[in-house]
Amino acid sequence: MTKTKTTPMMEQYQKIKDQYPDAFLFYRLGDFYEMFNEDAVKGSQLLELTLTTRSHSAKNPIPMCGVPHKAVQNYIDILVDQGYKVAICEQMEDPKLAKGMVKREVIQLVTPGTQTDTGAAGAKRNNYLTALTMSTKSHYGLAYTDLSTGELKAAEITGDDPVINELMSLQTKEVVVDTTIAADLQDRMKQLGMMISNQPDIQASAEVSYVEQDLTSDLLQQVVGVLVTYVTVTQKRSLAHLQRAVAYQPQAFLKLDHSSQSNLEITQNLRTKKKSGTLLWLLDQTKTAMGGRLLKQWLDRPLIDRQQIETRQAKVGALLDHYFERNNLQEELVKVYDLERLAGRVAFGSVNGRDLIQLQTSLEQVPQIQHTIEELGEPVFDDTLAGLDPVDDVADAIREAIVPEPPISVSDGGVIRDGFNAQLDEYRDAMRNGKTWLAEMEAHEREVTGINNLKIGYNHVFGYYIEVTKVNLDKLPADRYERKQTLANAERFSTPELKEKERLILEAEEKSVALEYKLFVDLREQVKSAITRLQKLAATIAALDVFQSFAVVSEDYHFVKPTLVSGHSLKIVQGRHPVVEKVLGRQSYVPNDVTMDTDTNILLITGPNMSGKSTYMRQLALTVIMAQMGCFVPAESASMPVFDQIFTRIGAADDLISGQSTFMVEMQEANRALSQATANSLILFDEIGRGTATYDGMALAQAIIEFVHNRVHAKTLFSTHYHELTALDQSLKQLRNVHVGAVERDGDLVFLHQMQPGPADKSYGIHVAKLAGMPAKLLDRAEVILEQLEQTAEDQPAVAPETAQTAAEAPTQPVETPTPAAADSGSSAATAPVEPAKTETPAAPVVTDQQLSLFTDEPELNPAQAKVLSQISDLNLMGMTPMAVMNQVYQWQQKLAKK
Repeated sequence: MTKTKTTPMMEQYQKIKDQYPDAFLFYRLGDFYEMFNEDAVKGSQLLELTLTTRSHSAKNPIPMCGVPHKAVQNYIDILVDQGYKVAICEQMEDPKLAKGMVKREVIQLVTPGTQTDTGAAGAKRNNYLTALTMSTKSHYGLAYTDLSTGELKAAEITGDDPVINELMSLQTKEVVVDTTIAADLQDRMKQLGMMISNQPDIQASAEVSYVEQDLTSDLLQQVVGVLVTYVTVTQKRSLAHLQRAVAYQPQAFLKLDHSSQSNLEITQNLRTKKKSGTLLWLLDQTKTAMGGRLLKQWLDRPLIDRQQIETRQAKVGALLDHYFERNNLQEELVKVYDLERLAGRVAFGSVNGRDLIQLQTSLEQVPQIQHTIEELGEPVFDDTLAGLDPVDDVADAIREAIVPEPPISVSDGGVIRDGFNAQLDEYRDAMRNGKTWLAEMEAHEREVTGINNLKIGYNHVFGYYIEVTKVNLDKLPADRYERKQTLANAERFSTPELKEKERLILEAEEKSVALEYKLFVDLREQVKSAITRLQKLAATIAALDVFQSFAVVSEDYHFVKPTLVSGHSLKIVQGRHPVVEKVLGRQSYVPNDVTMDTDTNILLITGPNMSGKSTYMRQLALTVIMAQMGCFVPAESASMPVFDQIFTRIGAADDLISGQSTFMVEMQEANRALSQATANSLILFDEIGRGTATYDGMALAQAIIEFVHNRVHAKTLFSTHYHELTALDQSLKQLRNVHVGAVERDGDLVFLHQMQPGPADKSYGIHVAKLAGMPAKLLDRAEVILEQLEQTAEDQPAVAPETAQTAAEAPTQPVETPTPAAADSGSSAATAPVEPAKTETPAAPVVTDQQLSLFTDEPELNPAQAKVLSQISDLNLMGMTPMAVMNQVYQWQQKLAKK
């Protein structure tokens, strides 16, 4: 797009735009923010604005579009939500007083990570801006902040994958990097939808010195400096609400990688991508926005410190046992607004009168909350009572200064109470008296002139005036008024008296508004000095809110307090999947036990599809997460160790961004578990190996089980359709078979959803296909094929696979492995229409320690068969298309048919 510099204004615009090439520049012109050139073309499309031009007579008119300044926030939000930056360029002086071009500057750069006005929909969500730097190869410093609340944390992380996992867990939209971050890692972050912003250096400032004072690591100080410098440069306003950076260690919490969080639907529903149907949805009975955000943080980082967990449990138990006090607490919390974000708006200078009234209302609840907690009489809440600072001085100052129902604007007056400031009262009295005088003058002039519709009015251009309609002009005494303005149907006049009163009234109004704003700013500064106290109070109330939420949910859904043990014994009696139970109703949900003593580390689960194997596995993981958050759990009783990590491979999903297949993703997730899990971890593997050929899949599944059993020793739930693997309980001492019960009634399959000891007798795949509505003829054909395949398996003697010494480092007993069809009779049979053999059945392939053979050991081949065999040996499969392979097989069939 050709740029045309036609005026000093456009030169000023372009000079500012060149400083922000990657952002939309909103350039203030009067009551509008305008965009020009490429910004205008693209902005008009994204914001659905009318595109016009400037300099129409020029050879290349300048595209332009604009938005009203009063509605600008909505348009900024639309662009930022779509991943763009917006630079807000404001007029820095009064155009009436400016000499030459009005001075303009960018007052703020709004980006996805610095957006603070999230609205009601985002009240219970954090918006994290993250920074990343590297000291040595693959050793990173990571820091993140929520600018709306002032939260700031930092950690040292080793490895690209752990960094990506941490960023995804934080759901960060923007990552600030310096020159140490490699391009390939930046590309990975971009592929995941994260905006990359650059901050090559650190600028020394009071903000940087303040926030990093508790950090002892050079790397953490470096990354926090990068983050705070970027915020300072882009926001160009006070950051008084930024809290001191807190160093944390990801390994100090229960580790859940992003895929596990997704598989378990902790905070986001896999299907809808919404909160509904998740563990967060179930547990969220918080009454404040602060509590809602803290609940999600606890879900993302369950504890591994037993003492901290038990302290939380004690608080939940105390609130659970005190019904009336808990109800009172809920009523008080409902009246508490978002203290964290109110403090942030105070620091930014964007707080208004209504915000301060919300702050006052919130602080007025603190004494009642204190009283309620004292009524509990529980020593475990002593630290809570110590944190409930009512910040009385701030509440009193707001109460004395601000009217109960202030206007939104703080610059138009009407915010400060009468009686708060003597000078302000004088100005207001002058305005009121002046307006009374105007009303009296209007009545007097009507009486003198006899014109009943004569009126005194005001506008910003002409000030106060006397208006007389043209039909009544002949009634005016000569030279009584001075003509001021002519309208179509009326004339406007003035008098020396009216001009004097106008001067006094307008002077009082102007001084009153200016004084009010000054008084408001002084109050805002007083509140700003208490930001640290307000943030500590907010943290205390947020935690209290989460505890009452846990208590409410525990009572409503009959959860119990879990017992944490020091060993590796796990016993859950009548455990339930809390979310599924909420959806189905308690009467419909079938609970199940999970028992894994010190002699049992692996439960091998078999049973039909749709019978509840995955639900059984997920409910154990969710129970562990709830327990280590400090919440009670869905069971009749529960005793469990404290786990350090949870790994899951449940469901099937491609990684389309990196071009990886379902099976590749499955293998990668399995590898993460096998390489990182410890004896204190929990592993959930669902149908490992099903994404490849039957024998490959079965071999991998068995090798993985052996590896976990002999090396890792983690508590593991492994579900499979490879029934042959159930024989492993004879050779692996810490493995036990369980299955989900199902029965056939009148030819139909009925799921019992009840976990029972021992292996399942068969797969019931065709029955599940029937439930799915498959055509009857197809199902009948599948039954015939299944019977033939099973007969083939019985006729063919199985050869035991040799144990993979390298995978397990310990031999196991041979496991009989029949034909591929028997491994998963339902799915493979229904999709492989094989004609029945009319004479003799060829031997089925078996698993041995050698390459699988297509023929018997001593084949008697005719010349045509020998030629085909030779061609097969020489065939370059990897260089052929699927269609070419099919054509070649067809040619072989024709040759063999002519033998």
